[in-house]
Amino acid sequence: MRTFPVSLFVFCLVLTAFAVNQFAQSNGSSAAAPPFVVGETLTYEGKINKIIRGIGVADLTFTVGKAPESENYLVKSSARSKGTLLKLFRFSFLQEIDSTIGIRDFHILKTVKHDVQKERVRNSEAVFDYGEKRVTYVETDPKEPMRPPRTIASKIDNRTHDLVSGIYSLRMLPLAVGKKFEIMISDSGLVYNIPVKVTAREKQKSILGNVWCHRVEIDIFGPGRLIEKEGSMIIWMTDDVRRLPVRSQVNAPIGRVEIKLKTAKNLR
Repeated sequence: MRTFPVSLFVFCLVLTAFAVNQFAQSNGSSAAAPPFVVGETLTYEGKINKIIRGIGVADLTFTVGKAPESENYLVKSSARSKGTLLKLFRFSFLQEIDSTIGIRDFHILKTVKHDVQKERVRNSEAVFDYGEKRVTYVETDPKEPMRPPRTIASKIDNRTHDLVSGIYSLRMLPLAVGKKFEIMISDSGLVYNIPVKVTAREKQKSILGNVWCHRVEIDIFGPGRLIEKEGSMIIWMTDDVRRLPVRSQVNAPIGRVEIKLKTAKNLR
């Protein structure tokens, strides 16, 4: 299982949401225009409330583009720690993810990741073969080029996402209070079924003003989950055609993490 905080920060606002294929078809939304456009760029700041209230510890950026020589989407995302995280916890990280997403059914096709945690560096690529129903993950250490790569293969189905495509696809769902979903997410070659439920419609203060949002609770913590620790995670997404994630709150052993939208460019 992945450890906190790197994959949690990226999951939180590699923030833009979950399943589409099965649920969009069943809800009649598969033909609807996506709530984002090519060129959309969202940036977030993550703060932690632990010893000192509201200390900024990470910046996150997500940009929607087109894959080279293809009509498919290429979403570039990054999570970068701030100096405060190093001072408080003696920890720093950089994670960059390129997610190639099919334009027709919006499932993940390939994930390329560059992951730095203090002195530890890993490069990886996950390729999703829907004919064989398999994801193949290969991880290498650029500091030790002679070291054999780490390879993991897992079974998938046609509704599989990585962290990024999962978050963007949630924006395409017809959210409503009481709705429940289960999302298949693949990370580092492993596959997790993650329960998601819409629990409320609430107003949130954001850079867009006071906006009505759906409160979405995502079960990523606990035994057999993406993160094997106690905790909870909530995302607030605007109740409009853009379905923007404007805030996320995570309660975890290191404290409460607040992630809020800082800038939004090229919106639909």
